[in-house]
Amino acid sequence: MAEARRSSEVRQVELIDAALHIIATRGIAALSTRSLADAVGLSTGAIFRHFTSLDALLEAVVTRVEAVLESTYPDRELPAHERLERFVEARSTAVGSQVGILRLLLSDQFRLALPRGGAARLGACVGRSRDFVLVCIREGQEEGDIRGDIDADALAVVVIGTIQMLAISTSHPQHRGPSAPVRKALATLLAPPAATRSKSRKKPS
Repeated sequence: MAEARRSSEVRQVELIDAALHIIATRGIAALSTRSLADAVGLSTGAIFRHFTSLDALLEAVVTRVEAVLESTYPDRELPAHERLERFVEARSTAVGSQVGILRLLLSDQFRLALPRGGAARLGACVGRSRDFVLVCIREGQEEGDIRGDIDADALAVVVIGTIQMLAISTSHPQHRGPSAPVRKALATLLAPPAATRSKSRKKPS
């Protein structure tokens, strides 16, 4: 019984991964029991032994996306600028390895094709990610580790855009470039000007 359950869980993961791959490469409109069956080598009927419906599978896809995104949040005890650096690296790597996640997060068309509850959950993921970035930036500005001469909301757009581009680069080997210089450039952009940094950290005499 335990082995049968493990086998079913393995199949469920395979189907979820296949669904994300189809979404990434062919669009969510191409996702069907037939395309899934072809992708994993099952009959269409066999799919329903693992998921009761296509909507149930899509709900499982959303749960998988939530878990992947949740795993990228760093320790909240770290300094704000370090939290942000680790988040950029972890999120771009995790999402880049499953480009279907990025498609679901960025495309309103894809999200609208999900069951209503799933679309709302993905929307909440996007909102939480942006809030996390904003909190890190604002705390970093208060601590003097992130430049304060640019509005936090504007910097957040730059950070989120960088994560997306790094993820896309990771997911397409033919366009893949070194990510470390990009992350270093972002860190340089976020750092306060040298004069401002030294003044904010100067200890009172």
